[in-house]
Amino acid sequence: MFASEGLAIAIAVLIFVVITIAKGVRLVAQGEEWVVERLGKYHATLRPGLNILIPYLDRVAYKLVTKDIILDVQEQEVITRDNAVILTNAIAFVKVTDPVKAVYGVTDFSEAIRNLIMTTLRSIVGEMELDEALSSRDKIKARLRESIADEAVDWGLTVKSVEIQDIKPSESMQRAMEMQAAAERERKAAVTKAEGAKQAAILEAEARLESAKRDANAQVMLAEASAESIRRVTAGIGDQAGPMMYLLGEKYIGALEKLGESGSAKIVVMPADLQETLRGLVGRLGVRG
Repeated sequence: MFASEGLAIAIAVLIFVVITIAKGVRLVAQGEEWVVERLGKYHATLRPGLNILIPYLDRVAYKLVTKDIILDVQEQEVITRDNAVILTNAIAFVKVTDPVKAVYGVTDFSEAIRNLIMTTLRSIVGEMELDEALSSRDKIKARLRESIADEAVDWGLTVKSVEIQDIKPSESMQRAMEMQAAAERERKAAVTKAEGAKQAAILEAEARLESAKRDANAQVMLAEASAESIRRVTAGIGDQAGPMMYLLGEKYIGALEKLGESGSAKIVVMPADLQETLRGLVGRLGVRG
């Protein structure tokens, strides 16, 4: 009986020793660091590899990943300086460089850095107008990383990079921009059409003016030719009125034909004594000669 009790005690002690050793030996994987507390207070940071703790006094309070952490910043609405609403989101690459600050400096460093990025992004974009915000992705990214770097250091973090995944107008803003673009296209089309009509009217007026000038010059030249022919006939025939009257009559009849063909001509008035009229004209031309 005593032997059985001794065996049970030995087994219990052995189990206790194994558990104690298990609690005192810790293997930390590469890319991780563990924060150890002793009696509720920070004691040490365990590095990758084999580490020894004092069982029942020391405990692993936090296990941190020291590799790059990818934080996805959710999409949010941001109002620009000219009161336009745009949608933007981002992604951040951070690394825990001081585990003590990361666990004791802030409750949840991942959520803290995510909220800090969202707040800073709203502030930066709010200082820009819509066109500048949509075309300045690199500028926003640089200012964002610079603005959050100091806060991240206080939390034991290093911000390696911040990328703007998307920045675009909201759906309502997109519809308003499309309507504005359509109105602008219609305005330009109307201006182009008006300019075309104006140029066409100018060209038509210039053509009519040129045609009128040419018609006037032709009439002047015709009149001068007629006068010259009459003077030459008068000089050639002397006092003989017959040929002169024939020439004048021919011109007179031609003029009456043109007048009759005119669309605006309604009544053609002819002298009662055409022959005497022509003779009077001949007399005047003779006097001028």
